[in-house]
Amino acid sequence: MAEEEGPGSVYQMFVLMEDLLDKLKVLDYEEHVLDKHNIKPLSRHYFVSSPHVLSNPGEQFYMFSVIAAWLISLCGRPFDTPQEYDDPNATVSNILSELRTLGGQVDFPPSKLKSGSGEHVCYVLDQLVEKALKSKGFTWNKPMYPSVEVEDECVQEDDAELTLSKVEEEMTQEDEEYEEEDGLDLDALKTRTNQSELSGSRPAVVLESDVDAAEWNLEVERVLPQLKVTIRTDNKDWRIHLDQMHQHQDGINTSLQDAKGCLFKLREDISKTLEKVSSREKYLNTQLEHLISEYRQAQAQLNKVKELYQQASGGVTERTRILAEISEELEKVKQEMEEKGSSMSDGAPVVKIRQSLTKLKQEIEQMDVRMGVVEHTLLQAKLREKNNMTRDMHATHLLEQNTQTY
Repeated sequence: MAEEEGPGSVYQMFVLMEDLLDKLKVLDYEEHVLDKHNIKPLSRHYFVSSPHVLSNPGEQFYMFSVIAAWLISLCGRPFDTPQEYDDPNATVSNILSELRTLGGQVDFPPSKLKSGSGEHVCYVLDQLVEKALKSKGFTWNKPMYPSVEVEDECVQEDDAELTLSKVEEEMTQEDEEYEEEDGLDLDALKTRTNQSELSGSRPAVVLESDVDAAEWNLEVERVLPQLKVTIRTDNKDWRIHLDQMHQHQDGINTSLQDAKGCLFKLREDISKTLEKVSSREKYLNTQLEHLISEYRQAQAQLNKVKELYQQASGGVTERTRILAEISEELEKVKQEMEEKGSSMSDGAPVVKIRQSLTKLKQEIEQMDVRMGVVEHTLLQAKLREKNNMTRDMHATHLLEQNTQTY
């Protein structure tokens, strides 16, 4: 491991994906990619591989290939848009080869991109979008922060304090007026009772009330709501809350001191363990450096062989398809030849002709017999007619002779 990674490296993908989405928005990918392919907008963590994020490998890989093809075309390299049913191995190899030609570094196997999410997918898209922004001539400007005037804030705080003091004075004045209007003046009542006692105007006879009890009860019910005592809230309650806030702050400070000691000890232990792990990693890297270099060379050779195999497999599939078509045509020709040979060697038509000839002869004989019978019947009918005619002629001759004699 060449670089020392901290505990926040797990969430580095989230930050990289958010930056990637901002860069895509700068290039106006909604119009050129989403609207063109009828795709919904990407979320902030679409290509992040995490158990807290929903994943759909097929959809994510298709989206990755479409966006990568669009970014490569923005860099001035002709690249066909991949389809959903294309070979993923060929698509990934083409994208990585274009990234290498653009100057990007690829030190991971292409199979890492088949899942459609993860740090390698975000890395490839980030490299491509950086190349596209560079080819477009886009540059990031420094942010312009608004100026803040401190004097206005101070004046506003002073005005707020003045208004608060005014409100307190008004509330105290209202309370005094309420007490003067609604409260009972005990001193005035005492002076009145004393004056009445001193004047000696006591009746000699006990006074009896002539008020009806029912009317008295009605009057009591009418006045009863006005006799309820209402306790007004004290306007100084915020001071109690302020004291409670100070108490809680003191408690937090005391507990924070204890927690700081434990946290400092924990930090020291973690730093020691991290130092041990880093030293062990450095030792392992130095010991296994030649093996890692050999592994990388073997991996590069394997990638080249895989690419050659993919190209050869594409030619083999095309030839197998042509062979299948030729074999189908050969089967059809064989069937036609078999049908013609069987029809030429078979004597079934001759037998059928002979059978039909014998049937015709039989039918001819039957017709001859019928014709002889018909001729015989006709001859007999003609002879009968002739006999009848000669008989009629003789009968008429005899009648004429008999008439002449008379």
